[in-house]
Amino acid sequence: MESRRGNQMTEEEFSDLAAARRIQRLSSHISPALTAEVPLVQTEACSSRTGNKKLEVNSQALSVYMRGKHMDVQEKVYEFYNSRPDLQTPIEISKDDHRELCMRQLLGLVREAGVRPFRYVADDPEKYFAIMEAVGSVDMSLGIKLGVQYSLWGGSVINLGTKKHRDKYFEGIDNLDYTGCFAMTELHHGSNVQGLQTTATFDPITDEFVVDTPNDGAIKWWIGNAAVHGKFATVFARLILPTHDSKGVSDMGVHAFIVPIRDMKTHQTLPGVEIQDCGHKVGLNGVDNGALRFRSVRIPRDNLLNRFGDVSRDGKYTSSLPTINKRFGATLGELVGGRVGLAYASVGVLKISATIAIRYSLLRQQFGPPKQPEVSILDYQSQQHKLMPMLASTYAYHFATVYLVEKYAEMKKTQEEQLVADVHALSAGLKSYITSYTAKSLSVCREACGGHGYAAVNRFGSLRNDHDIFQTFEGDNTVLLQQVAADLLKRYKEKFQGGTLTATWSYLRESMNAYLSQPNPVTARWEGEDHLRDPKFQLDAFRYRTSRLLQSVAMRLTKHTKTLGPFGAWNRCLNHLLTLAESHIESVILAKFIEAVRKCRDPSARAGLKLACDLYALDRIWKDIGTYRNVDYVAPNKAKAIHKLSEYLCFQVRNVAKELVDAFDLPDHVTRAPIAMQSDAYAQYTQVAGF
Repeated sequence: MESRRGNQMTEEEFSDLAAARRIQRLSSHISPALTAEVPLVQTEACSSRTGNKKLEVNSQALSVYMRGKHMDVQEKVYEFYNSRPDLQTPIEISKDDHRELCMRQLLGLVREAGVRPFRYVADDPEKYFAIMEAVGSVDMSLGIKLGVQYSLWGGSVINLGTKKHRDKYFEGIDNLDYTGCFAMTELHHGSNVQGLQTTATFDPITDEFVVDTPNDGAIKWWIGNAAVHGKFATVFARLILPTHDSKGVSDMGVHAFIVPIRDMKTHQTLPGVEIQDCGHKVGLNGVDNGALRFRSVRIPRDNLLNRFGDVSRDGKYTSSLPTINKRFGATLGELVGGRVGLAYASVGVLKISATIAIRYSLLRQQFGPPKQPEVSILDYQSQQHKLMPMLASTYAYHFATVYLVEKYAEMKKTQEEQLVADVHALSAGLKSYITSYTAKSLSVCREACGGHGYAAVNRFGSLRNDHDIFQTFEGDNTVLLQQVAADLLKRYKEKFQGGTLTATWSYLRESMNAYLSQPNPVTARWEGEDHLRDPKFQLDAFRYRTSRLLQSVAMRLTKHTKTLGPFGAWNRCLNHLLTLAESHIESVILAKFIEAVRKCRDPSARAGLKLACDLYALDRIWKDIGTYRNVDYVAPNKAKAIHKLSEYLCFQVRNVAKELVDAFDLPDHVTRAPIAMQSDAYAQYTQVAGF
């Protein structure tokens, strides 16, 4: 690398260095506050570029720090499926066989291994998501089927219902007697839930709701567990009440209802319910997605999940929330657990794919200096550029989703209004950002492993296909980013009206003030390694960019609203808004990564995390260097220094890549890719081929 050449300096370099030193001396007089310590983001000692000593990282200590208190239950899941070859998913399997295997896998987990995830959905979400991550690593279809049963169907009953529903359904959902579905999406409406057309009309004579699919566009579509195994469905429908005025009926908005769809004894479809199979999919074919049509299906009034709105025997509607929009918001707010789970699970997929690609890259040797042994392909700068920022990002996303799960668990306990809003936006942003990154990274990993990465047995194909839909279900990623942007604009407005900012957004108050002032021309030129690896510089840069984007898009929206109206203005600024949302989420991710580095007690593990954190931060700054250059936040010499240091950090992370991957603690029977086996990889690969 250019940055690692000998100590000889050209005259131009010597002049640049002298100028930089003069600027640093001047800056200490001009802006001494810039060097003040920030309690949350203290600088770790930087490794010397010229030193030959390799950084030592204790993988075991790092693994214990990362996996936390629920590693035992994850090990229990891994060991159970490893001990049961009959429950392991083969490479080649038909759709119907995969569905039946997936159901047997779930029954085995609950009834044989004694792991009961539903008990933790509300009371210990951190443990529930740890189980979900481990199960998803066995078979992603199994992880999603578990999520449909417990997060979606079960979660809707306990979160949207009341005590009578919990008492009636909890045990059956928990032990899998009551397998169920979550019937929200329709053929014509997915993201726009308020546009759903299915109706549930109250009949005061029989004290029942009558559920109807009014047209083909209202057929419930892509409903997991519906095609084969589901006995119940939580159906989202418009609650229609008869009235005594000229209209005749009143639409109370979208509510959730428990609708039996199959006979408990015979498993036959119930009268009025039509179920069709959505068929073979790109991935996740162990999940039985189906379509549901209802023709005057009658259900008891008690089947309305009535936490946020109820109907009395005489047909009167009551709610503690005054408007349809508030009831709708409260209903969806209780369903954010699905997004939390997907963000967390997506990081699990990223860990597996990065582990396979990096272990293979350490094993694989190609070319080398004349008359010398071939070198590992991870020694090539191009391979490092593909995989090392990805490895650093995997760590960053791990700590961000751990934080998200902690906030979600706190929200479930306190139900504090500001925290609910905070988790809603944070889960939307992290789900969108992380699943999009993982989807792209799976293709990068496949390519990085060359021809062997194309073999189905090495899993990139199935991982990529199974994970792809993570970008769409539980909220389309583009729509979710818009929710984040809208929330940021709301906070921006509150800031100028003297309102309070919740923890995740509190940085905006300080960084917005910094944005409204001009960038410091002195610090814009600082290029020393200690400065660039200072977490304060990194976090300030991320937050400055977010504040700048927020300020500028607010001005653009104000301008365009005058001529285009609110909807037209939003659409005109949409790409700007998406960039703002991504920038904010990156700021949150980096802040949590820096905090995780600081809290790590083991010195060697902390050093490894610090290295990965610096690479994550500087790689992201470099990828958006144009933004920083356009406003003179970073001078040309500093931009060049950031690029050089990013490449050097890639090399440094490569030197401890094995240790960082080992800290994920994914045994061979979990990764299940012959090219990633930790011993005799080639021998095991040839055995798969039949040699």
